Formats: sequence, structure tokens, C-alpha cells
Amino acid sequence: MNTDNDKINLLDLDQQGLKDFFNDIEEKPFRATQIMKWIYHEGVVDFHEMTNLSKALRVKLDEIAEVRLPEMTMDQPSKDGTRKWVLKMFDGNQIEAVFIPEKGRGTLCVSSQVGCTLNCTFCSTATQGFNRNLSTAEIIGQVVFANRTLGIPKNKALLPVTNVVMMGMGEPLMNFDNVIRAMAIMNDDIGCGISRRRITLSTSGVVPQIIKMRDVCDVSLAVSLHAPNDELRNELVPINKKYPIKVLLDACKHYVEGKARRRVTFEYIMIDGVNDTRQHAKQLARILEAVPSKINLIPFNPFPQSSYKRSSPESIQIFQDTLIAAGYTTIVRKTRGDDIDAACGVGW
Repeated sequence: MNTDNDKINLLDLDQQGLKDFFNDIEEKPFRATQIMKWIYHEGVVDFHEMTNLSKALRVKLDEIAEVRLPEMTMDQPSKDGTRKWVLKMFDGNQIEAVFIPEKGRGTLCVSSQVGCTLNCTFCSTATQGFNRNLSTAEIIGQVVFANRTLGIPKNKALLPVTNVVMMGMGEPLMNFDNVIRAMAIMNDDIGCGISRRRITLSTSGVVPQIIKMRDVCDVSLAVSLHAPNDELRNELVPINKKYPIKVLLDACKHYVEGKARRRVTFEYIMIDGVNDTRQHAKQLARILEAVPSKINLIPFNPFPQSSYKRSSPESIQIFQDTLIAAGYTTIVRKTRGDDIDAACGVGW
């Protein structure tokens, strides 16, 4: 997305795109590597600070291009160390990004859309409606912003953001091209240098795009399942009416087929009296038999417009024990940032 002054935002371009850009302005393609290292390794966004570029090139770039990041409008730290930022996009729309620090890693939850079209009934973002897709620059800009804000260390192997989850506002596969390009920059050694296994795309189940993604990308796949049968999932995740569970699971199986030791992570939000019984757990174990799986149980995080309640610790424990007994790696996700409305399922 070009900004209102018609300068090209270089964050919109992956490595090949930058090479093409420099070729178009009659500069050597190796300039792409130099620019990417300045932006993604050093956190430098001002061309005049890029000291291995000639002065003439710096002036030239300043006239036709920019490295423009989202603007922070709110910074909320949590008592558990989680940090939520509300970021203003180039047209004034706002989204959120959440940083979750843990021992040995830092995970950034990245948004892909302003709002969401899918209307999942347990999700706060769904109540905000849908405005538009984010550009590549606006997606990768969240990562650059986080690294700059948290302080890029001298040892570039220890950038603050070590893991990215495309699990913020929006359905990433509904913004396919921009998301794929942004993840390529995240994975590129000259970009953010994040291993593809440390980049996770979370989808509600856009089946054609899951199939398409296998051919162009190899990041970790997470699926917001949340129900073990079509009747219940139709209610919780309405896209299931278009792509029912069997079709979705076939696509998931195809995605990891032939990839050694790769599994799909199935996210399952725990809602009191809705999807959290032992029988639901047994159904879930049965339907996932053919798919290499691990399961994340997510305690529901209430928000003002919702009538749902979080499952009790006892119900969650029984559910987890049932799945473990069936042979599944099953983790109860620790709720992080709920005091600042930054936990899963909660919008700003």
C-alpha cells in the first residue's frame, strides 16, 4: 500500500521485490540485501542513517521511497510481562499486536486484517465488523515495530521477537498474498531470520487456501477447531457451514503429508457447558485420528458482549486427561495478558 505521498513503502517488498525495485531505478540488485539488513537486523528506517549507501543513493531513495512503520497509539504492559500495543495504520485504522515474553523466546501475535469477516461467536474481534485487509508493510511492520520498541540487541541472533503467530485480528488466509509475502520476509535470513517452524499461521478453516499454502509456504499450521462435530462448530465457527470438519481435516492432513515430524496444532477454546464435556473430548479424539495432531486447550476469556463463560478448571482437567489417555499431546494454554484484554479471543 502506497501512502498518501505516493512513495513506495519498502516494507511491502520481499527480497526479490526489492531486487526488482533497485533494477527499475537502475541500481545494483545487491542494494536489496543492504537495505533489508538495515531494516530487519539493525532496526534502521531512515535512509540517511544507512551508511554503506552512497549519499546520492540515500537522497534518491528519500525522494521516491520510505520505510514507514505503524504508529503506536497505546502501550499496555501486563503484570505477567505481556505487552499489548494498539497501532494506527497508514489510513488511520487501528489494530493490535501482542508480545508474550517467555524464558528463551519472545512471541509476537500479529494481526492480518482490520476487524474480521468470520463472525466466530466467542471472539471479540468479530463484534467490531470488518474494514479491510492489511498490506504486507502493515503486517511485517508490526514485527519491525516490536523489535525496535523492545530494543534490538547487539547480538542479532537474539532479536526480541523469536516467534510469530498470525493469530491477531483477522483471518490470515482471507488476506493470502500479503500474509504469505510478510511471512517470507519473517523467514528470510536477510529479513527477520525466524525459522519457519517458529512462524505459525492460525486459521478458522479456509480450506482452499490451506491447500494453496502448502505449495508456496511451509510454516506451522494451527486450526481454530473449537468443536468436535459439525452441528456445534456451525454455531461457534460459521465458516464450518462452507467447509465442514471432514473437508477441513482432509486439507490439514494434506498440509503435513510427507513432512517428517510435522503436526497440525488444533486450538480448542473451553466454554462452560458448550463444548467442554468428557463426551466432547472423546468425539474430538475420534475425529483427529487420521491427522498428526497436537491440541491446545484455551480457557475462554470473557468480554462484555458475550454470554459465554470459561470452563471450570475441573472440566478443563478432565477434558485434557481424556485426550492424553487417547494418545494426544494436549496442552492447556496459560492465559497471558488477560488483565489488559490481550488474551486469545479478546480484542482491544
